[in-house]
Amino acid sequence: MKTILVADDKANIRNLVREYLEAENFRVIIAANGREALYAARAEKPDLILLDIMMPEMSGYDFIKAYRKESETPIILLTAKLDETDKVLGLELGADDYVTKPFGMKELTARIHAVLRRALRTPLESDTLKIGSISLDKDSRTVTVDDEPASLTPSEFDLLYVLMSTPGKVFSRSDLLLKLQGTTFEGVERTIDVHIRNLRTKIEQDPSDPQFIITVFGVGYKFTSD
Repeated sequence: MKTILVADDKANIRNLVREYLEAENFRVIIAANGREALYAARAEKPDLILLDIMMPEMSGYDFIKAYRKESETPIILLTAKLDETDKVLGLELGADDYVTKPFGMKELTARIHAVLRRALRTPLESDTLKIGSISLDKDSRTVTVDDEPASLTPSEFDLLYVLMSTPGKVFSRSDLLLKLQGTTFEGVERTIDVHIRNLRTKIEQDPSDPQFIITVFGVGYKFTSD
């Protein structure tokens, strides 16, 4: 049974999500603010975190900054903010996905399953990729750059694997979303751009002049071995 931490300062949202997810056979723990969430995450080690952005004592942004230093547990943002920059900021800090309030429970559950599949995916056989200074081991889900470990979120790892598996092939944002989660949701193609930016900061010597993950303007992205 997978454990999900629900962190939101609204009791009605916490209780609604908890009741629904428990009926879906998840173990659910709750927190009313960012500090409670940080304590619960450290103590309970959940498989996934549903995180409100605007919370007292410690915001969702501050939670991610603190927790990403010690764990790559998948995080889905629960946000009432409509400004695209607010969502992008959460993704840039290390969140895997976001759902805008008010949300439907079926959509939320689909997002949870998609992110968990990425985080818990087990390969059928050993698969190691090496291009230039970058090595990716699918079995251990590890990446090294110049023999130094790179800390990637589950979404970043799977995105890099897709790109490295077929160097030179151009993927549209929709293609990459389908590869990562098997479906697409309205408004989330933008998350690919953010994950790409995050990846570049972790694997490129100069993220502003990338040598591996190349933008194909008007189309999408490709991984080059040149």
